[in-house]
Amino acid sequence: MNAIMSWFTDKLAPGMQKIFANPWISAVASAMQKILPFILVGSVVSIYNVFVRYIPALPDMSFVNTFSFGMMSLIVSFMVAYFGMVELDHPKYTITAGLTSLTVFVMALCPSMATLLKNAETGKMELTITDINFLGGSGLFIAIIVALVVMIVFHLYAKLHVLENSATMPDFVCEWINNIIPMTFIYLLFGITVFTINFDLVAFINMVFQPVVNIGQSLPGFVIICFLYVLLYSVGISAWSLNAIVKPILMAGIAANAELALAGGQPVNIVTTETIFTTALIAMGGLGGTLPLNFLMLFKCKSKKLKTMGKICLGPSIFNINEPLVYGAPIVFNPLLMIPMWMNSIVGALVVWFIMSAGFLNIPAGVNNISRIPAPICTWLTTDDMRAFLWFFVLFAIYTLIWYPFLMKYDKQLVKEEQEKNA
Repeated sequence: MNAIMSWFTDKLAPGMQKIFANPWISAVASAMQKILPFILVGSVVSIYNVFVRYIPALPDMSFVNTFSFGMMSLIVSFMVAYFGMVELDHPKYTITAGLTSLTVFVMALCPSMATLLKNAETGKMELTITDINFLGGSGLFIAIIVALVVMIVFHLYAKLHVLENSATMPDFVCEWINNIIPMTFIYLLFGITVFTINFDLVAFINMVFQPVVNIGQSLPGFVIICFLYVLLYSVGISAWSLNAIVKPILMAGIAANAELALAGGQPVNIVTTETIFTTALIAMGGLGGTLPLNFLMLFKCKSKKLKTMGKICLGPSIFNINEPLVYGAPIVFNPLLMIPMWMNSIVGALVVWFIMSAGFLNIPAGVNNISRIPAPICTWLTTDDMRAFLWFFVLFAIYTLIWYPFLMKYDKQLVKEEQEKNA
């Protein structure tokens, strides 16, 4: 066990931190964090729609979701390029790169989301948007790839240091030129690709990433994602660092579910942020199913430390916030509590997958980020299914059985240490 912990401390944690500190990955991760307010706005409407089912007289507010969460890819295309320039230390290009990325993203979507129609009055061909879904979750991978290409061009151009410290031109003229050159190259690059060569970037990028999405939306992918979140968390690395890689899969999944539900179909994608976090089934009390641990510490432990931490952490745990517990118990780098936390992430994922795929619990059909509402209320609101209460308590019992033997052993160790200290 000491050898395993040493590997986690000396090899895994520093290696993962180095990977997620990479400016290209960090830019995507930062963008995913910054779109949270737009997701929350969509969440408010999703909660509202639950009550609309019971009170049909309430007005339709779906347009709020359409122009907040439904514009997610458009926002991400700007954010990734913007934060890319920040991470790569090119502050002069932040806004320009972001806006270039946003407009080029729309250009890349033209063959897929728009059609040329002839105006009956003027006789001219006009571009008409026919499918705005690509501006939401459906276009997320395209937005990220476009933004990364824009980052590369601006980064390479910035390293040339063109017209820096020029004595013959005013600063604002130098700034214009240094923006125009990379922008022109980018517009020509994407314009020729899309309109001259008639290459469908959307179809190509989706084809490349489809295997990734398929793996992510499979049972093994679901288990791996849930486990990786907890694994990173338990070795002191922010689980949100994984969002740069995982979030596009989760967001695309819930966007597809929302489109299916709007069309009168049934959601099919289980692997979403809503399933992992918002239902508070896998992340009950927080990642790793720590709410039952908190209750065990409060009512079953004899050591003063664990009983005290149980009292302190109960409030946050009820609202599915477990940082005080994870770092206070502690779970981080504590083998006796890390192991059951890992087990919960796997067992919880398996149970949730099978009950949703078997139809025993509704698959989330709309964007929701209400995990800070105490469970099982958030579980019911996210799934719009009264059976959510039953499955919450079933998983609570399962997590309790997993935590109990490990916690009791840890509690005995602490009691012994406290007695020795008092003696």
